[in-house]
Amino acid sequence: MDNHDTSECGKEHAMKRSIGAIITFMILTSLFFIAGCSYVSVETRQYLGVPTYAPSDPSKIEILTAQPSRPAEKLGEIILQPQGNPPKEEMERKLREAASKLGADAAVIVADKTKLMGGYVSGPWWNGEIIPQYGRVIIAVAIRYKQQ
Repeated sequence: MDNHDTSECGKEHAMKRSIGAIITFMILTSLFFIAGCSYVSVETRQYLGVPTYAPSDPSKIEILTAQPSRPAEKLGEIILQPQGNPPKEEMERKLREAASKLGADAAVIVADKTKLMGGYVSGPWWNGEIIPQYGRVIIAVAIRYKQQ
C-alpha cells in the first residue's frame, strides 16, 4: 500500500467523522427546539428565622390564590419565570416541587405579572434602538398550616 492510498483513506475517515458530527449536531438542535421551546425557571428563598421542615409530598400541596383562613406559617418565597408558553400543569408541578422542598402544605400565589426583564440594542452604534424584553414572573409564598 503506498502513501497515496493511506492519505485518501485518512481524508475519507475524517470526512465521515465530520458528517457524523454535523448530523449529531442537527439532531440535538432539533430536539432542543422541539422540547426546549418553553421552560420554567424556579428560584426559592427560605425566610430567615423559620424552622426547617422535612420535604412534604408535592402531590398534596395546594395552590391557592388567596390567603387561607386556617392559621399558617410563612416559610419562604418561590419565584417562577416561565419562558415561552409552558403549559399550566408544568408551572403548577414546578411550584409544588419547590414548595415541597421547604416542607410546605400550600403555595399562595401573591403576584402573577409581566415585568421588564432587560433589553438589547438593535441597529448601528450611532443610531441604535433599545428594544425592551418583558417576561412573566409568578411569586408564591410557601406556607405550612399550624397544628391546632
